[in-house]
Amino acid sequence: MAGHSKWANIQHRKGKQDKARSAAFSKLSKEITVAAKMGMPDPDMNPRLRLAIKAAKAQSMPKDVIDRAIKKSQMGDAADYSEIRYEGYGAGGIAIIVEALTDNMNRTASNVRSYFAKAGGNLGQTGSVSHGFDRLGEITYPASAGSADDVMMAAIEAGADDVESDEDGHWIYCKVEDLSAVSDALEKTLGESTEAKLVWRPQSRTEVDLDTAQKLMRLIDLLEEDDDVQTVTHNFDVPEEIAAQL
Repeated sequence: MAGHSKWANIQHRKGKQDKARSAAFSKLSKEITVAAKMGMPDPDMNPRLRLAIKAAKAQSMPKDVIDRAIKKSQMGDAADYSEIRYEGYGAGGIAIIVEALTDNMNRTASNVRSYFAKAGGNLGQTGSVSHGFDRLGEITYPASAGSADDVMMAAIEAGADDVESDEDGHWIYCKVEDLSAVSDALEKTLGESTEAKLVWRPQSRTEVDLDTAQKLMRLIDLLEEDDDVQTVTHNFDVPEEIAAQL
């Protein structure tokens, strides 16, 4: 399996910090509302809602904002959102997966296609790049949760399939259907995780040069700034000497 992309993780965290809190909260609130509307409004009875709330708390979303998002799902005027996945290629043939929640699929498709074109990429058909990724549950812990060996043992006992650790933290992977159970089991031994979510994990990564990295970062920025886009996943990595120039 592909190693964890340290550079991508750092960029992702930096992007979250740099974004306006209101924009980040809007996307998190949308996922909470959709999760609550599709299942029970009680997180104890709704695994997707429980994960959405955990993600919101990881971004320091206030409890009253989370509660409002849940209540919105029970209101008759709540928008009907559709989940849609787009797949395409960025500069250098890098695979990109975009997941969105939208109340207007024509608008979202048009915007996503435009972003790819502006950044030197092109949108493909569903399935055109996802075959190069594995759909998995990912549970994140800070480095302070324990040594790599201790976390590995806890993950095995919890039913996880793989663990990656470095000085920045621990990333534990499991089957999609096992995410809630593995997350709950880990909390009993390691405490509460930073995040637990479904991810597309690339089976391999491609190193890119400075020009390609700049074009790809422009595409990712355009996509992440769109209110309908929830996640952007890619399979590229950047050597340290090039990352320092970005």
